[in-house]
Amino acid sequence: MSVPFSDHCEPLVDGVDQLDCLLSHLKQKVDSGGGKYVEIRPILCRPGSRTGLRVSLTYELHRLALRKTAEQLFRSFHKTCVQSKIRRAERENLQYEEGTSEELLYKFYRLLTMTRRRQFLPPQPLIWFRGLIASFGKDLKIRVASKDGRAVASILTISYKNSMIYKYGCSNAAFNRLGGTAGLFWRAIQEARNRGFDEFEMGRSAVDNQGLIAFKEHWGAKPTKICYWSYPPDCAGLPSLWKQNLAKRVVPVLPDLALKTIGSLLYKHIA
Repeated sequence: MSVPFSDHCEPLVDGVDQLDCLLSHLKQKVDSGGGKYVEIRPILCRPGSRTGLRVSLTYELHRLALRKTAEQLFRSFHKTCVQSKIRRAERENLQYEEGTSEELLYKFYRLLTMTRRRQFLPPQPLIWFRGLIASFGKDLKIRVASKDGRAVASILTISYKNSMIYKYGCSNAAFNRLGGTAGLFWRAIQEARNRGFDEFEMGRSAVDNQGLIAFKEHWGAKPTKICYWSYPPDCAGLPSLWKQNLAKRVVPVLPDLALKTIGSLLYKHIA
């Protein structure tokens, strides 16, 4: 069992036969009412047909190899889409903060609410992020870029084994031209490299989200196709309301408090 927000997780088995035996048993549990569904998110393994699991979602996972000098990494970035934005952030003298304090969490969460609104989605509950901080401790870090004391961009990263993992990012779109997000990514990548990590993981992207895929590839991150397998196969995702055009009409006019309340209801399993 993985943590709820894991983009991928390999089953702890010694081979395909063992995996299929485990999944077949779980399928029987679902059929008998012992659970709503089964889902696995592997990179390498593939369950057999007799398990009943089918591909429900497909993503691309992007990872940036860090076994280079800082100069080599910087030169590998797209000149216009990445390098110029990092330099812009440096010219703007954006203030940089990092840590897990309540003050930083609130700055991050205000920006997250703005970003989720632009995506026609409610934000995850604030208590979810407090739980992450309590669980991961020093391995989690909130990074915030500010201009004249006003937070303009933030990302949240988690360190695990040989990877630093980008999990959440948000910004005030009115200040995106300042390059705050690019500056934060570059700081995190340099830190990961200096700490001896092998890779900087940039997370999953839906295969039809070509804009997000291009953003990650502009950093030199390499894609790997990952499939989510589930039984029943149509069990994954947010409630259908948020996949319909209704969300695009409702979310823009909702006050922040109402949007956050909806988030708490939709994500009640993590609150």
